[in-house]
Amino acid sequence: MIALVPIAAVVFLASGLALAYIIGGSAVLAFLATDNGRYLAILPQQIFSKIDVFALMAMPLFILAGEVMNRGGVTRALIDLSMSLVGRLRGGLGHVNIMTSVFFAGISGSAVADAAALSNTLVPAMRERGYSDNYASAVTAASSIIGPIVPPSIILIFYGALMQTSVTALFLAGILPGLLLAAALFAVNAFFAWREGHPRMERGEAPPLLPTLVRSAPALVLPVIIVGGIVLGWMTPTEAAAVAVFVALVAANFYDGLKLGDLAAGLKRTVTLSGSIFMILTAIAALGHLGALERLPQAISSGVEGLGLGPVEYMILLNVLFLFAGMLLDVPVALALLVPLLAPVALAQGADPVHLGIVLCFNLCIGLVSPPLGGCLLVVSTVTKTNYWRLARAVIPFVAVEIVVLGILVAVPEISLAIPRAFGVVGGG
Repeated sequence: MIALVPIAAVVFLASGLALAYIIGGSAVLAFLATDNGRYLAILPQQIFSKIDVFALMAMPLFILAGEVMNRGGVTRALIDLSMSLVGRLRGGLGHVNIMTSVFFAGISGSAVADAAALSNTLVPAMRERGYSDNYASAVTAASSIIGPIVPPSIILIFYGALMQTSVTALFLAGILPGLLLAAALFAVNAFFAWREGHPRMERGEAPPLLPTLVRSAPALVLPVIIVGGIVLGWMTPTEAAAVAVFVALVAANFYDGLKLGDLAAGLKRTVTLSGSIFMILTAIAALGHLGALERLPQAISSGVEGLGLGPVEYMILLNVLFLFAGMLLDVPVALALLVPLLAPVALAQGADPVHLGIVLCFNLCIGLVSPPLGGCLLVVSTVTKTNYWRLARAVIPFVAVEIVVLGILVAVPEISLAIPRAFGVVGGG
């Protein structure tokens, strides 16, 4: 009878149902198929215990802060600052694209939001300067995954809630990996700029640095307030998210202002995204409860021991599995499905939970720019009207470099743990 469960899941998927309903419906059928139907009575209690996590309150607030900043004219200020800093290098607009993603990461924490915003603004500008549509779209998609790594990050909050790991430590741990990824993408763009003869901005085209820096200060102060407040112990991540919304509203008035209609659209988008994430969490909680009843984590741990996999081998296997999962599943879904099952084995073998969180979240973000279902590729392709498969081919060099960066992060945990250790939020090494 258990064989009917995956068949039912495929039927649900083909019917066009939302993913939360597919997972939840399959979970209920699996309860019945494994003769665990009597435990369905306590399922609501199990579900609410999994989503009643204080850190998860930060997620909708950070989404709202990003929406307010996106709709309040902040993107233009960040692009101007990036142009002032790196626009006069060869391949300047490609560097501007990556630099803006770094700045944008400290505001939205969302790769898809970054990809959508820069596709609307920078890709047309790059096209006018002689960049091919495919290359301009590829560098936009590839750099967008900096967003979920540099704090504040929605998926790091998600991981922290799932694994009961300090969100503060995860935020600090994401800083150096995010900057390392940006440096690697700068190097790739510089190579293509040299090979393809991409133009640089002339002296008069880039805005002057000092006035631009002053104008962009309200946008730049937001991540400083968030990370600084958390690190200094003035705020929890949830309180910092609430402050971020307030600062975002003030900063938006410094730029183009935020119309009531824009605010309403931002609130609607926040409710939609937050609701979909919590629906998925609810469905995954049901599946996770069944996994606990069937002792799946213990079975996986025994299987790993039976295969004789040590910490290094298991970490390699884990990353390969997550890379494939990221190509097919949304990041929150993959995290919620796989982390509770597979991460405890790595922790039992001595992996640091903060380092593991950075590695796995970084890994799944690569899936956002990998075919066949890369979320950022789909967004960029739709906005720029670039052929999806040509874009997927153009982004391959960037994805290859991102996998190399992932390998470096796996091999050198200190890159992720140096800043959290410096601030005393993880143990010494």
